[in-house]
Amino acid sequence: MVKTRFAPSPTGYLHIGGLRTALFNYLWAKKRGGEFKLRIEDTDIRRNKQEAIGKILEAFNWVGLYPDGKIVYQSERFPIYQKYILQLLKEGKAYKCYLTPVELEQIREAKRKGVNPPVDIRKYRNFTGELNRPYVIRFKTPISGELEFVDGVKGIQRVNLSEIEDFAIARSDGTPTYNLAVVVDDYKMGITDVMRGDDHLRNTFKQILLYRALGWEPPRFYHIPMIHNIEGGKMSKRDGAVDVLLYREMGYLPEALLNFLVRLGWSYGNREIFSLQEMVELFEPTKIQNSPARFDKTKLDWLNSYYIKNSSNQRLRELIEDLYQLVLPSGEKGEILLSQLKERVKTLKELTDMAIQLLTPPTYYNPKGVKRFIRGEVPELLEKLQIQIDKSKSQLQNPEEWELFLNQFIKSERVSPRKVMPPLRIVLTGDTKGIDLFAMLTILGPDEVINRLDLFLSQ
Repeated sequence: MVKTRFAPSPTGYLHIGGLRTALFNYLWAKKRGGEFKLRIEDTDIRRNKQEAIGKILEAFNWVGLYPDGKIVYQSERFPIYQKYILQLLKEGKAYKCYLTPVELEQIREAKRKGVNPPVDIRKYRNFTGELNRPYVIRFKTPISGELEFVDGVKGIQRVNLSEIEDFAIARSDGTPTYNLAVVVDDYKMGITDVMRGDDHLRNTFKQILLYRALGWEPPRFYHIPMIHNIEGGKMSKRDGAVDVLLYREMGYLPEALLNFLVRLGWSYGNREIFSLQEMVELFEPTKIQNSPARFDKTKLDWLNSYYIKNSSNQRLRELIEDLYQLVLPSGEKGEILLSQLKERVKTLKELTDMAIQLLTPPTYYNPKGVKRFIRGEVPELLEKLQIQIDKSKSQLQNPEEWELFLNQFIKSERVSPRKVMPPLRIVLTGDTKGIDLFAMLTILGPDEVINRLDLFLSQ
């Protein structure tokens, strides 16, 4: 059985690249009838943020990637790590390193300059005594030979072991480092497939060495290229590298975001639209592209508009009320409003803003529109129209009745529609553009239309 995991560190928010990695792990586990596990890697006590854990879990709930079984917290597993750290020490596969902070900085500085360090990182590799000062525990990396493994995305990967230093597996305070904790957890949790960003490729060699030293079989590895911005550079907040939950606030639907992410580095012919179930059925990690994907917000907006158009009005109403605390008109008026607006927007935020604009009397009138359409006899026509609307209130309850009424008014006044329709739109919204005029009149209702005519004509 395939068992995958996603293992975020609670030092910050869940970003878009992390969610894509989680999605790929989820899809592969579900396709193979396996399990998708969530592990919170919170061993770095100084940098952990408790609120970040809540936000990570909230993001998973929002997009519907529910992990199987209990969530694992590394901070609850220190005794397990300690057992294997002591085992490696006892077997002579690790050692206590007493290098001082000054010596470590000298080594780092030499690396930055590309020169030989004045102190050997392996200074205490064969030291058998004890010193009364802080130490870390380092793994004894083999000094010669090669190490290789087959990556599910990148193919054969190899490294000369001389390039891998004796890396730390426990800090001076006794807590495990990332590489040791990950190996122990993945083995103890029965993880069969590790799918993660290719920025971890170097760590994978170290982890395979630890698997072998502990007598365990490594899982299968898949290293996913990073997401770049549309220009091919590193993602920034400006490009969309923000908290996943901000996408909810910006008005993106979870299914649109997942659909967008699955296409960042993976494809199935020219197909663009996938439900989560279809992703599960079609996904193959070996089809992940071995080159960075580019984050194209235009594509995300297109997908989101597609899903908004195909969502029920009831669902949109509930989402808007929950996200933006806007209560839309009920009954047929609300149905007409949502049916009109969802055909024109890219996000729920845009839909909400347009609804507010329509439902709020204008305080500004497009001067170009006013100059172009409301001149000559038009103000007088609007006054007459206001009187006729007041007389016909009971017969103006749907778009068809409004259309018939306005056409009869235009015919009786012997004027062109241009003298009535565009001016009325400006009076109602302050602009020359917007949803269907007859739908707008129905949503507002006769009394509000009369009020807005009053507002304009009294200026």
